[in-house]
Amino acid sequence: MKRNQQSAVQHSALWDLSEAHVLIPRWSSAVEAKAIRVLIEEVEKRTGITLPVVNKLPEGSKPVIVAGTKDSLNEQVLPFYHALQQLDTPGKEGYRILGLQEDTSVVLIVGEDQRGLLYGIGKFLRKARMKRQSILIESNLSISSTPRQSCRGHQLGYRPKTNAYDAWSVEQFEQYIRELALFGANGIEIMPPRTDDDPNGPLMKVDPMEMMIRLSGIIHSYGLDTWVWYPNMALDYADPATIQAELAEREEIFSKVPHIDAVFIPGSDPGDLNPDLLFKWSEQVAGLLQKYHPQAKVWLSPQVMSHESKQWLNGFLAHVLLEPEWLGGVVFGPHVDITLPDLRRIVPDRYPIRRYEDITHNFHCQYPVQEWDLAYAITLGRESINPRPLAQKHIHNLLESYAVGNISYSEGINDDVNKFVWSDQDWDSRTPVIETLREFARLFIGDDYAEGVAQGLMSLERNWEGPLLANEGVENTLRQWQLMEQSAPPEVANNYRFQMGLLRAYYDTYIRRRLIYETELEQQAMDWLKQAPALGAAAAIEQAEAALRKAASAPVAATYRERCWELADELFKNIGEQLSVERHHAIALGRGAFMDAIDFPLNDSMWLTSQFGTIRKLQSEAEQLEAIHQLIHRTNPGPGGFYDNLGSYQGWQRVAKGKGRELDPGYLESPRMAPAIYLLQSERTRAGGVFPPLASVRHANTLADTPLTLTYEHLDPASSYTVKVNYAGDTVGEHSRDYRVTLTANGSSVIHANVLVKEGQCTLVESPIPKEAVESGTLTLTFQRINGFKRLNVSEVWLIRNSDTIANAL
Repeated sequence: MKRNQQSAVQHSALWDLSEAHVLIPRWSSAVEAKAIRVLIEEVEKRTGITLPVVNKLPEGSKPVIVAGTKDSLNEQVLPFYHALQQLDTPGKEGYRILGLQEDTSVVLIVGEDQRGLLYGIGKFLRKARMKRQSILIESNLSISSTPRQSCRGHQLGYRPKTNAYDAWSVEQFEQYIRELALFGANGIEIMPPRTDDDPNGPLMKVDPMEMMIRLSGIIHSYGLDTWVWYPNMALDYADPATIQAELAEREEIFSKVPHIDAVFIPGSDPGDLNPDLLFKWSEQVAGLLQKYHPQAKVWLSPQVMSHESKQWLNGFLAHVLLEPEWLGGVVFGPHVDITLPDLRRIVPDRYPIRRYEDITHNFHCQYPVQEWDLAYAITLGRESINPRPLAQKHIHNLLESYAVGNISYSEGINDDVNKFVWSDQDWDSRTPVIETLREFARLFIGDDYAEGVAQGLMSLERNWEGPLLANEGVENTLRQWQLMEQSAPPEVANNYRFQMGLLRAYYDTYIRRRLIYETELEQQAMDWLKQAPALGAAAAIEQAEAALRKAASAPVAATYRERCWELADELFKNIGEQLSVERHHAIALGRGAFMDAIDFPLNDSMWLTSQFGTIRKLQSEAEQLEAIHQLIHRTNPGPGGFYDNLGSYQGWQRVAKGKGRELDPGYLESPRMAPAIYLLQSERTRAGGVFPPLASVRHANTLADTPLTLTYEHLDPASSYTVKVNYAGDTVGEHSRDYRVTLTANGSSVIHANVLVKEGQCTLVESPIPKEAVESGTLTLTFQRINGFKRLNVSEVWLIRNSDTIANAL
């Protein structure tokens, strides 16, 4: 019976391959030769050992590593042919690895084809235990492996918007592409010089066009596919002069870039073409592409930022159903307002669907962190170092069967761990994610740190689970990383991947310490304000401000903050990671520069301080005291009333969850908790000095036409109620992101209709509830976006038992 083993390496004796020869074919292709060079070079980097290469079995008892494809090895593999046949024959791009004890120790790495050889070598390197002057391997290696997904890769965009790539040299790009290939990647997506970004960033070492050409050659040299993400940047693709200029640009690129296997044109983000124009234009691009790359195809995505996304999507799908010959496939990614299963059901079988998954962002994205604590959202922001191995595996596996694989959307290396998780899951989704992390840590950081780093990365993901105040595991995570930090030799301490995990461990703990401290300072401030009738308004405000100022004048965990900055600076030096706008030339706070937000207040000090300024301007003491009273009782719904901050854990309990994250990780049919950080960090807010309370920043959010529903129980049928709603406007964009919303009670009674919510602002609406709506004691409120931008954000809801009801009861 043949042995078909994917990862059945059991604990066994270790073979020492430190004096091994590498037996390779007498003749091999350029890609095979490159794969063997990868083996030699990567071993030498880690061990200092240069393995000698031979074309026939050496005499003597020194161990042998046999590496090649099944077709090229020929006579070299003949002595081991029978043993190798005991393993199942792999499929396309697969490999076999087998350890044999003959007269000496022999390890066979046999690719089913030239890519399979590279992936087999990658698996060998991931299993090998390498140290200075030492190469050890499990003696009972027995693996036959074939990738499940045919498309496995990542987008590497050479532009300033990314948090690292624009600072890289050609050599750094090649090393990163090589490392992705060692975990099974078979495609890399690059970009043209002109995108929705500045083509000439301050850190760029190579002209963007030259880099595109060089990257295409590098990708091809490893036998991988070169994809090009090519957005439509012109204003009018119906204008003949525009079309001529755009085609001329593409012809220059298609003719100069030596290897292009596919071009992906996003439907939007950027680009604003209607479906008719998009397909007409894309057909022209496809014809020009095949002039220089006859086998290449154009792929399109139904991504759309349009307010009326359903109409746009229907138009897109109508064109796909016409089955144009030039179309290579359809891409599913961010801003696609249809589930992947539904998209696969509609798209004709002749067209494969490729995923374009956002693995780089934390919120306001395709797959946000579930119920993320606001303190993290404020500081770590939308794009931070974000290893999420379990979440990424869940997202991958849930939708795996509906696509041929994934080339991820990435904005740099903050998502580095997620890339390798996706590649390994695309190869075989049965792989436990902890095994991927062990191999990742063993190969890239060191064998002695494989288990510690793997578990440390898992702990970083757990740091983001649940309310931060209650998450005591954050401190334990830091202690784990600190123990490794204390014992780390220079090659580990200066390893950028180790530094990224270490930075997150320090950062998370610093934020938690600050949150505990600043929460208490805010409570002290509120206690002073409650004494205003006795102290006087001015004295109470002065004491409250003094309490709030302690966050800066007497900070906590200052050494953790200093260590975070040290690591951030080292990361910029080591790998060009840009975690600060001023210090590292990051393009913006929201583009990975989370170090610039490390001291952002975690309590309502900014809102309170802005309110104090307003109160001081009031004419009389009585007015000031009344204003302080209103401030203290801002969220108080009164006797028999209800207040919910829908972005908090408590308020979230009232929200109907829909399918929920487990079945709907993209929240296309479910509400989600989300933070409107732009309301705090926008230039408009800072310039005006009037900050919103944090409760209005965190909200429940739904996409497109998905409603948001709240349920209240145990109401008094004899009472009348008023509802007050705080809507959060969306971030300010190039095009208007205003939207309109209608609120109904129990599915029928309109409470308020067609309310305009302006972008970048909070909109407070107060409306009476019809008496009959609460006759049963249960009230269901449903919020529905009517038109405008396709996100509905509700931050706070007050259900107030009216004062006349209370008076009559008394």
